[in-house]
Amino acid sequence: MKELHLISTGKQSIETFVHISSFVHAYADFIHIREKHRSAKEIGIIVEQLLEANVPAQKIVINDRVDVAVVYGVGGVQLAHHSLSPKQIKGKFPFLRVGCSVHTFEEAKRAEKEGADYVIFGHIYETNCKEGRKPRGLSSLRQLTSHVRIPVVAIGGVKPFHVRDVFMTGVKGIAVMSTVFEADNPLHMVQRYRKQMGANTWTF
Repeated sequence: MKELHLISTGKQSIETFVHISSFVHAYADFIHIREKHRSAKEIGIIVEQLLEANVPAQKIVINDRVDVAVVYGVGGVQLAHHSLSPKQIKGKFPFLRVGCSVHTFEEAKRAEKEGADYVIFGHIYETNCKEGRKPRGLSSLRQLTSHVRIPVVAIGGVKPFHVRDVFMTGVKGIAVMSTVFEADNPLHMVQRYRKQMGANTWTF
């Protein structure tokens, strides 16, 4: 099953993020809360509002804050290089789905060895989020998928017209941030991704 991960931009208000998530979540497998500047209390408020908007708890993934994920019983956490290790988290909270954001093969292999359920690798294409930094490209993505056994999710500048090429590398999913959350019509944009991923991947 191909996965579509939607990740908050960290630049929108809580109200805007929740509002958009409330009508695009049906087309996504996971909604990531990646709000590095917010406190645990604020992230908790976001979770509460997403749940009130009928976003399933199992679709919600929280960046870094394991404490908030456990308290609210959401589906998983996404770890960065500065986070606790997957092994530490799996040891205490084996029910959590744990993903790791990686930028090298070595980081991906380490995440796999430490028990991560998947890795997010990027950036694949040029993106405003990584302005001036060379994208890793499809060849690196293809090499990575052949070197780890856990699922790989591609991130970074992935547009709807890239979807076919990206999945040809063997990835499990794609992750998208501003292309959906800052689109003039987020619903139309997320539907375009799903259409490119194939009709059998629709989540409802």
